Amino acid sequence: MSRDSLEKRLRAIGAERYHDKHPFHHRLHGGECTPDEVRAWVINRWAYQAAIPMKDAAFMSRVYDPSVRREWRSRIEDHDGGITEGGGIRRWLKLAEAVGLDPDYVASGRGVLPATQFAVDAYIRYVRDMPLLQAVASSLTELFAPKIHERRIEGLLEHYDFANTESLSYFRKRLTEAPKDVAYGLDWVLTHADTPEKEDMACEALIFKTDVLWAQLDALWGAYVEPGRIPPGAWQPGEGML
Repeated sequence: MSRDSLEKRLRAIGAERYHDKHPFHHRLHGGECTPDEVRAWVINRWAYQAAIPMKDAAFMSRVYDPSVRREWRSRIEDHDGGITEGGGIRRWLKLAEAVGLDPDYVASGRGVLPATQFAVDAYIRYVRDMPLLQAVASSLTELFAPKIHERRIEGLLEHYDFANTESLSYFRKRLTEAPKDVAYGLDWVLTHADTPEKEDMACEALIFKTDVLWAQLDALWGAYVEPGRIPPGAWQPGEGML
């Protein structure tokens, strides 16, 4: 398979399986979520956001090539940021504050759905333990991220009072960060997936990652859109508020 053919195969996975197609996102972007549904999304998505620099650190600990580490470490810097200015994680807490949540409560990780935590932990383990090709390929959901960020910014600004430049700064920043990250990752995968078996490995990794993202939204839907199904220990409306 040529590089172009493999890239088309990877992009087809996103076209079919990326979580922009999940009904929770249609509900969120269309202004149909209640304030508590939005808060539940912010709390649970925090678990994923906080895990990103951890999975990237786990990846870098396995890489012997310093040129790869130099390229990859910006991902950690993007999310963790510096001591004073912070990064994507701190911008996510601005969103939490805007929707009425105590940022310290969100950052504590209390109230995260069990299924969300299982999915996030599985992603960290995958990147830590699987062959490097699959670890890199699992990050290629960022091929499809700018589109959902653009739609999210548009929908939140249109439908929700909390949405403004500051509260949505995480998504605006990712419009420039994600394409930079994915350009390197995609080229690396297309270069190193040089046998049919490795091509399949790369595609399987991307499918795994889309499943991780989809599972988190399934958990949200089951707990907060369908009333009465919040599991023990998960966030209850009214908890962790400012």
